[in-house]
Amino acid sequence: MKKIFALTAMFIAGLAFSANAGQISNGQTVKCDNAKSITLEAAKVANATTDKFGYTDNDRGSANLILWKSSNFTTIPITLGPNDSNQTLVSTDHGLTGIAQRGTMGAGKVTLVSQPFFSRGDSIGDISGLVKITNTGSIPVTVTCN
Repeated sequence: MKKIFALTAMFIAGLAFSANAGQISNGQTVKCDNAKSITLEAAKVANATTDKFGYTDNDRGSANLILWKSSNFTTIPITLGPNDSNQTLVSTDHGLTGIAQRGTMGAGKVTLVSQPFFSRGDSIGDISGLVKITNTGSIPVTVTCN
């Protein structure tokens, strides 16, 4: 009886651990299983550049992720760029690029909400089943499975 209780307690603790995925760094992967929503939030890291062309060692403060969904074996890239915009560097890129100023920075946080009745299985909203999130960039990302 004690063994069954201990095994049940360990199983429940394991499920609780997988529900709150935590922060992942470059190369790390977390899993969410049958989540109702998944929140991805990039760490607030400055866009540090000393190069005359705006290149940085930290992906301009943007986070890069890959989501793999077991529901349809689809891989989806996601970039969170709270420090990034499409603004041109007129003095350093030797002329305008032709892209108009949009006036907003990229998103630092996004929440994927389950859409179980969406007609296409390849939808980003189809987060049923196992979803693996891998950090492919240099900026840490906090992942929360609900």
